Amino acid sequence: MAPLIDPFQRPISYLRVSVTDRCDFRCTYCMAEHMQFLPKKDLLTLEELDRLCSTFIRLGVEKLRITGGEPLVRRDILTFFQSMSRHLKSGALRELTLTTNGSQLARFAGELAAAGVGRVNVSLDTLDEAKFAEITRWGRLPQVLDGIAAATAAGLKVKINAVALKGFNEGELFPLLDWCAAQGHDLTFIEVMPMGEMGEEMRLDQYWPLKDLRARLAERFTLTDLTERTGGPARYVRIEETGQKVGFITPLTHNFCESCNRVRVTCTGELFMCLGQEDKADLRAPLRASPDDAALEQAIRAAIAGKPRGHDFDYSRQHVAGQMSRHMSHTGG
Repeated sequence: MAPLIDPFQRPISYLRVSVTDRCDFRCTYCMAEHMQFLPKKDLLTLEELDRLCSTFIRLGVEKLRITGGEPLVRRDILTFFQSMSRHLKSGALRELTLTTNGSQLARFAGELAAAGVGRVNVSLDTLDEAKFAEITRWGRLPQVLDGIAAATAAGLKVKINAVALKGFNEGELFPLLDWCAAQGHDLTFIEVMPMGEMGEEMRLDQYWPLKDLRARLAERFTLTDLTERTGGPARYVRIEETGQKVGFITPLTHNFCESCNRVRVTCTGELFMCLGQEDKADLRAPLRASPDDAALEQAIRAAIAGKPRGHDFDYSRQHVAGQMSRHMSHTGG
């Protein structure tokens, strides 16, 4: 079966699938405090998610990341992971991963590991309990730290994802780095993206360019660029003094579009070919129209044929360009 190749000769081998738009946190850069969540009838069932992901895997996807909202708040989500494990056993799927806020990891870490999940990304922007409550609105830091500890104990590799927020966690750069080193976790910093109805002024106030963050690291440490890629958008360096690996996801200061190998599917079956563009394709309709996957495969191929070269995010000249009105929780983290 012909693999998925976009118009710029980039093979699509990485699928990020949101299984819910719901979350038990309300992070200020991700969603509004009083969100209107989707009716359950609009969401793909777990069986539909299985069919959809299996179709992408048949078309050449080798890495599957489950996102949300918070994926672990979806009822019976472990049955989906257990079902996907068959593709790991067959060798068709190389990696099954999860992005989570960590709140439910203490409950599910062991079962995730048993289902073949080898690695989880945990969103954690601060180690200060009061600031954590402020940025997440509803979150409790001890619960997340317990979840991370449980994941490590279950044998899951943990990577910490921290959104770089000017005026909020600038002072925690080195404490966060030291904590990850002590715990054995890799660390990736992410530039805040212009998504959601947050207002231009707020986004500009939050934006901390990672080139500035990296320069601050270089004042204290020797950084060596790595050629290693994990299939995602991060570029990595090694800190020679500690041996740590630190990643940078820089959609604003240095976009990663030239090597983009990924697409996103929302919990309602919308396929977004680019995080920073509004173009999308409806996969729910062909999925529900027939038990046969022919129409679904055709819809996927047609969508990939329209994948754009890249996004238009830009904060230069004190103006937010390329802003997306949809919340990150809708598209999938």
